[in-house]
Order: sequence, then structure tokens, then C-alpha cells
Amino acid sequence: MNDPMLPLPGLSPVSGKAIVAKFDGGLLSSDGGILVLREVEQRLRIADRMAACIKDPRAPDQITHGLADIIRFRLLMIAAGYEDGNDADTLRCDPMFKMALDLSPSDHELCSQSTISRLENLPDARALLRMGRAMVDLYCESFRQVPKRIVLDIDDTFDAVHGGQQLRLFNAHYDEYGFQPIVVFDGEGRFITAVLRPAKRPGGKEIRAFLRRLLRAIRANWPRTEIMLRGDSHYCCPEVLDFCRANGLDYILGVAPTTTLRKHVQGLEAATKSLYEAAPKDGKARRFKEFYDGATSWSRVERIIARVEAGAEGPDTRFVVTNLKKRNARVLYEDCYCRRGQAENHIKSWKTHLAADRTSCTKATANQLRLFLHAGAYWIMWGLRVSMPKKSIWRVAQFDTLRLRLIKIAARVVEMKTMIRVHLPTSCPGQDILHYALGRFPRLVT
Repeated sequence: MNDPMLPLPGLSPVSGKAIVAKFDGGLLSSDGGILVLREVEQRLRIADRMAACIKDPRAPDQITHGLADIIRFRLLMIAAGYEDGNDADTLRCDPMFKMALDLSPSDHELCSQSTISRLENLPDARALLRMGRAMVDLYCESFRQVPKRIVLDIDDTFDAVHGGQQLRLFNAHYDEYGFQPIVVFDGEGRFITAVLRPAKRPGGKEIRAFLRRLLRAIRANWPRTEIMLRGDSHYCCPEVLDFCRANGLDYILGVAPTTTLRKHVQGLEAATKSLYEAAPKDGKARRFKEFYDGATSWSRVERIIARVEAGAEGPDTRFVVTNLKKRNARVLYEDCYCRRGQAENHIKSWKTHLAADRTSCTKATANQLRLFLHAGAYWIMWGLRVSMPKKSIWRVAQFDTLRLRLIKIAARVVEMKTMIRVHLPTSCPGQDILHYALGRFPRLVT
């Protein structure tokens, strides 16, 4: 066992002076910004919402760590970049994480990795359904007032797994076993929900059932809010189109090109190609056309917009179907449909920066809970980002940038009788923005 009082060997001298480095600094932490994330979580009440959905089978007089505290610790770990539950065995002694859970640095240690693992395997399917509704309620309560209209960006993402997990399936496109969860964000980047499922393209009946549950949860909060559904061609199914019309939803969905659809734009493709060839230095030529048509499986014809683009690689044509009343086809495609691509950036933040693809549990229910835990961490980081000045680079910074600049701050903790002093680096480059954000947190809604 290493002795913290022994100097660290092998360090070269500086300016002719020997370097003596020991692990005897006392109550130090590399995550001083956790206290900032604590303020976000307290106002959003993510851990309390999730814990209320799970029945705790433990004897009340034998509990040291409540469910809300375990979840809160896990959310803050993920937000700080510790996606592996094993890190809890070290972080449970960290003074900043203790303070984030309303404990003094000298109080008892936080929960261990084994306690977190037991939590992940605790909820059943009913508890997870309640948690899904709680996530929708969190989304709805994140608005200062009921919005007149919202946009739901629906997409799925591949999640590779390596083991015998329930629901895993081989996907030939990715040449791997994995899951393909459906994820929904709104147009402003708020997380709404995620559902674990096998790694295959979702069918129309499955999507319709998912949308029915989601719409019921949203309507319970906002019965009169207009809703627009936006997605790629995966979600342009007859069941989805019929569901949207029956429930008063607007929609703009991608449509896979077919021979029937391409017949409508053959002339436009040739004209667009000629337009590009006449002035190739002007860049790609783009034209639009709208018409009414429908697949054999559709219950009626639909309004379809074609975007035809010609460049050095040849013509490229995309189709979307919509029931929106706007007449300008270019505006519908470029300003309404193409913004769907931003949802892929939100998924990237969720997976890459918050490790939402760490679905390595054997049970499907445990992996579904993990999706919700990482969604909760997304909400914490999103809350930090929206508290930044609107026209600053911080308002559009990626989560890993926020973590590196504002969370990973060295801190020395000194506990006294009536106060706890946290000494942060004088040269910290994020001082001003942290002052600003902490002044904004009391106005975070919920």
C-alpha cells in the first residue's frame, strides 16, 4: 500500500531545486465545479423525481443512503465525466461530491459501486414507465409558461453491446450486436424521453404505440399546445401518418425515394443539372417542387416536397411529406425539415459527452434505467448551458467543453465549526462566467 507521506519518486529538479511531491494535501478535489451542478440539480429536482418512481424494499431504519441520494450521486458522477459506476468507490470520499449531497466533508462516505449496481437492478417495468412520465413532466415544467407550439424531433441511434444483454440483436448495417433506442428531443434541445429496444428499424405499429404514450403524457400537462412531429424516413409509415392526422399533430417527415416519386421530378432534375453545368463556379444548383402523391399502403395522398440539387457529383433528390399549410416549399424544407439534423448533435452530446451508450447490464430494465440516468445528467448540463449569456460562446459550447472549463477545477476544502471554505485557483479562467451562472440559477424554472 502506498504511503501518502512518502515523496513521489522520479521527478527532475527545476531551476536546480529538488521537487518533493507527496499525496498529503488533505481535503482536495479535482471537481470544484460540482457545486455549480448541484445548484442546477436542486432546481430541476431530477433525482427526487426519479426516486419517487421506485419502491424502496429496504427497511427504513437500516438505510444509510436514500434512493434520491444514490441517484443524485450517480447523476453528478456522469455529468462530471465519471460514467463508470466503479468510480464511486473512489469518489465516495471526495469532499466536493459529499457537499453536493448536503454532507459535510467529515460526514460518512457516499454510496459505493455495489449500492449503485443494486439500484440499477431495482426498478421493474412499471417503475420505468412511471419514470418515463416523470421525464416528460420535467420537460414540461422546464418552460416558464405553456408554449403555443413545440417540435418533437424523433430519431434512433445504434448502441453496440458486447455480452449477453437482454434485447440485444445483430444489426447487419453496423455488423455488430446492439440496441437501437428511440430518442426524442424538442426543437430547442431539451431531452424528452428515450426507450431501449432491439437493434432493428422500428416498425409503424411500434412507433405508433410509442407516440401514443408520449402524446398522452404531454397532453396531461399541455392539453392545447400545438405539436409538430419531425423525423427522417424511418418514421414515415402509414400508421404514423394516420396517427398524426387523427390526433391533430402537424408533421414533416422524410420519404425514401421511389420510382413513382422520381417520375414527378425527372424534368426538374434535368433542368437543375443544366443550370449547374451552365455556371459550375456558382456552386450547387438547388430547386424545389411540390406535388400530391402517396404510397399504396397510405390511406390517402399526401403533400410531398422534392428538393433537387445538382453538383459535380450529379443530381441528388430528397423528398419530405407534410401537412403544414405553408406554401413556400423551400422554406418548409430548409427552415423546417433540415433543422431536424440538430437532433443528431443532441444525441452526440448525450452519447459521446455523457456516455449514454454504457448499457452493459444484463437486464433490459437496468439498461433502460441507465438511459434515464444519463438523460438526467443531460438535463443538468443543459441547465448549466442555458444559464449562460445568450450571445456568448458558452451558450453553444459542447458539454465536454463546459465540463473541462467549469467543472474540472481544483479545490481545497477547509471545514470549520460554522462554515466550509472552498479555495479555488486564483488563476481559474472561468471565474466571471461562474459568477454569472450562479446568479442566474435562482431563475431556473420548475
